Amino acid sequence: MPGLLHKYRGRALLILAGACAVHCRYCFRRHYPYGDDPRRLEDWEPAFAYLENDSSIREVLLSGGDPLMLTDDRLRQIVERLERIPHLTRLRIHTRQPIVLPDRVTDGLLALLKSTRLTPWVVVHANHANELTGDCAEALRALVQSGVPVLNQAVLLKGVNDDAEALCDLGERLADLGVQNYYLHQLDRVAGAQHFEVSDERAAALMTAMHARLPGYAVPRLVREEAGAPGKTPL
Repeated sequence: MPGLLHKYRGRALLILAGACAVHCRYCFRRHYPYGDDPRRLEDWEPAFAYLENDSSIREVLLSGGDPLMLTDDRLRQIVERLERIPHLTRLRIHTRQPIVLPDRVTDGLLALLKSTRLTPWVVVHANHANELTGDCAEALRALVQSGVPVLNQAVLLKGVNDDAEALCDLGERLADLGVQNYYLHQLDRVAGAQHFEVSDERAAALMTAMHARLPGYAVPRLVREEAGAPGKTPL
């Protein structure tokens, strides 16, 4: 359906916005045809109908671009429509905004996440502990203290975070903020990003170092996205 991706069993993803607050060089959706996706709420009805007709789907992911490019009111309209689908139980929001635009974590957004009947999860994206300071740390704390589970996924990037010190600092900082260190992704092979690639052997050595230095809950899962796979591929 326009605006909907159904790759994995039990969950489906809505592309709510084509825009993002930051354009990562390594983004795997850089060539996604966002212009073909719905704009008005009524344009989303075919996607909602698809979700209604597949009772195996329990969880909906909101993604983009970045779904928090929408206003709180527009986001509430989407969530309220999803709440009317009885077999849906979870709502997951994948967003970069708490990291790059922390003021987007508004009282209205927190109230929406606390009031929905769907169990909310928020997945953010920080690659380095230096990102998790100041107002960014405050925004993450606000989400965590509101009772919303927050997960972080990072991308392993040569020259950015491909050393044990940087990755352990990230794990420690996330743990201090109450954010689960969820995934460490090997790079998607998109055009223009080869200089960021880290070998699987180097990645495995870094994981060994993290296991030796961090508590288990602060160590992410090293994964790769592979087309056609039933889920992320553990490495």
